[in-house]
Amino acid sequence: MKLFHLSDLHIGLKLFNRDLSEDQTYILNQVIEIAARQQPEAILIAGDIYDKAVPSAEAVAIFDHFVSGLTRAVPQAELMIISGNHDSGSRVNVFRSILQAQKIHMIGLPPLLPEEQIEKVVLRDQYGPVNFYLLPFVKPSMVRAIVGTDENGNNLSYDATLHQLIGREKIDPHVRNVLVSHQFYLPGSADPDSVERMDSELCTVGNIDAVQADILEAFDYAALGHIHKPMTVGREVYRYCGTPLACSVSEAGQQKGIIMVTLAAKGVVKTEVLPLKPLRQVQVIRGTLQEVLKQGCDDYVSIQLTDQTDLDVFDMQDKLRYAFPNLLEIRRENLRQADYGMTYQPEQELNAFELCNAFLKDLDPEEQQLLRTVINQVQEAQS
Repeated sequence: MKLFHLSDLHIGLKLFNRDLSEDQTYILNQVIEIAARQQPEAILIAGDIYDKAVPSAEAVAIFDHFVSGLTRAVPQAELMIISGNHDSGSRVNVFRSILQAQKIHMIGLPPLLPEEQIEKVVLRDQYGPVNFYLLPFVKPSMVRAIVGTDENGNNLSYDATLHQLIGREKIDPHVRNVLVSHQFYLPGSADPDSVERMDSELCTVGNIDAVQADILEAFDYAALGHIHKPMTVGREVYRYCGTPLACSVSEAGQQKGIIMVTLAAKGVVKTEVLPLKPLRQVQVIRGTLQEVLKQGCDDYVSIQLTDQTDLDVFDMQDKLRYAFPNLLEIRRENLRQADYGMTYQPEQELNAFELCNAFLKDLDPEEQQLLRTVINQVQEAQS
């Protein structure tokens, strides 16, 4: 059985206020073309369909075009889509039962009541059944009625919640099982801070959403979403495919692609990355103003100027915008006197928690924990 694994489409995303709708349509059309050639039996999209919980009409139209194109290109394929932390689970869940009859499984919400289970889709090939478990993004508060609380009546941790939620499923170890999930899974006993995160990702303060990946061991393949850089989680068969299109400057130079998964007999899994080529690359170009100007292009570009002397700010910006029509930002490494507005000092970059700590000063551990909780709640409400 041949599967396509995609995630984190983030349709509607803007890159430094640049509209990416043309770029996203281009890359999604490329996915349709590859699907038409490869003819997978199932296409898995592991969350974050949209960049906002309430997407624009244009973003919805792009997604509609994508799904319609896939169903025409691969009419026999089952399309399985879950919501991510950027999506509105309730909106994704609309017409869930009706769409299933059309081989489209859009699962926006996890089980919410004790009598409910994780959505399961069963496909078959010459080796027998394959069970697909479709688990949208889960916050502990969402499934409190199922997993309960700690001894103080507080929500369980993300790790404990996911272990209980998946652990209650009756997963048959003798057949092939695939998990589609949108969470932050950690390999082994890895430190969450050791996992490289992209600037386009929403990261919780203190990495409270980290889940130990031992829970994935019940599955032959885990199609994961949430991390924007392609990576494995302990084993080659537990994978984040990353975004199909760079969503931030930190993703410059990454080779994006579709993970094509081939399931043979139980325990035999082959993966291959099918590369995607964007309409425009995201680049970081470093050098003096004169060196940089010689590299003019239509890509999305972050400029890092190394000139040792001050430059005429207006002349500099005009020249760079002419050479790079899709210029994202200008950074100066050796700023002396002039205030260029669009400047950047790497050592001064702080996250929201660090900025609040620096402003409030001398917070005790209890106050810092309260600050973490408040910031995480605000970020969740904004996603």
